[in-house]
Amino acid sequence: MQREEVDLDKVKRIFFIGVGGIGMSAIARYFHQSGLIVSGYDKTETVLTKKLVEEGIKISYEDQIETLDKDADLIVYTPAIPDSHVGWNWYQDNKYPVYKRAEILAMISHHKHSICIAGTHGKTSTSSMVTYLLRECGVDASAFIGGIPTDYGTNFLYGESDWVVMEADEYDRSFWSLSPDIASIASMDADHLDIYGSHDVMKKGFEGFARKIIDNGVLLIKYPLEEELSSKLKSELKNKNVTLKSFGINGGNIQAQQVRVVNGQYTFDYVSKEHTIKDLTMKMPGQHNVENALVAISIALERGCSPDDVRLALGSFSGIKRRFETFCQTEELVMIDDYAHHPTELRMAIDAARNLYPDKKLTGVFQPHLFSRTQDFYKEFAEVLDGLDECLLIPIYPARELPIEGVTSKMIYDEMVLKEKYLIDKNEVLDHVKISESEVLLVLGAGDIDVLPRQLKEWAEK
Repeated sequence: MQREEVDLDKVKRIFFIGVGGIGMSAIARYFHQSGLIVSGYDKTETVLTKKLVEEGIKISYEDQIETLDKDADLIVYTPAIPDSHVGWNWYQDNKYPVYKRAEILAMISHHKHSICIAGTHGKTSTSSMVTYLLRECGVDASAFIGGIPTDYGTNFLYGESDWVVMEADEYDRSFWSLSPDIASIASMDADHLDIYGSHDVMKKGFEGFARKIIDNGVLLIKYPLEEELSSKLKSELKNKNVTLKSFGINGGNIQAQQVRVVNGQYTFDYVSKEHTIKDLTMKMPGQHNVENALVAISIALERGCSPDDVRLALGSFSGIKRRFETFCQTEELVMIDDYAHHPTELRMAIDAARNLYPDKKLTGVFQPHLFSRTQDFYKEFAEVLDGLDECLLIPIYPARELPIEGVTSKMIYDEMVLKEKYLIDKNEVLDHVKISESEVLLVLGAGDIDVLPRQLKEWAEK
């Protein structure tokens, strides 16, 4: 049962528990830019929290009652915090209005037309691309993005139009709070099994999201995932006059055809019943990004953008920080940073690197994210990482979790057949890279491995 919405117009002070998260910080920025007094808590100081403080948001790093804003009108929390969190429990016990991030995001979006991007992978890349194409083509959309688009340098963008782009987060079924005018589903791979229990239950979670699409809305879904949707859901969507279109490379209602790499850039033709746009080029590498582009192009065309404007916008889109981001390139070594933390995402990053640098030695530094995900997928991680020429495995980043006995990076290491594999600490990576003969280095993971690129870049450019 959905809770009653807060009247956001009456809120003056707001406190965020987990304010340093990429999704939480976007909403914090929205309220701060709207003139509210915004403060919050996070577990550790990061580059992102420092930036929020610079922007005027007060942040504490100690989970104590003394650091809470007791005059707050609204409390927003991330489901990633533990049930034992002192601040969260104090606000609950004292009857403050306490809402999940997704609930607040839904409230913000309900007075706008919303474009909601779902999928176990590709949400940030696709939502960034959608936002960029719309804004470059004249639709001044607002956006809440789970990453930092290179072209904008922020995860929140305010627009004057009545359209808003946001990621539809499947974790904790958060995306059930949304009411999309346009929705996309790019993947439904098994993940967050600590929440869903099984892959089949997770797929039902995505069906629940699809049911939230408004009457006369649009659902874009990767080909052939539409075959996995239940006939009951398809019937419900049809009764609501929701248009269902599949997209894919050489498959679906909307296709990328003639996909090839030309001068280091992916080039393809966009083909649908309504439009054919030849020889599109994009800077983002990988066939998965071609599929993401199909969604962005389709939404832009749906909103009345011209094919010529779409072509120019796609060609100038610079990408997202930590999404296959080349952070250093010398004559001897190319270094790429990628947020990949699921086996499918790792495969996409490794395949993209192989396509761009087919004859070069490929080294990956991987930090597993979450004990539960490592336990669920250690065999799949091992299989994918065996596709490298050299692999450096560092300890698991726990994020919201407590350790699980026996679950370590060594589980992945022991399953791998790759000869050049090393189990090392994060602070040993730089020393290893210095003596490695690698020509392409991938930094992979969603934890605090994000500090490595700066260290590696400083060494490489000396």
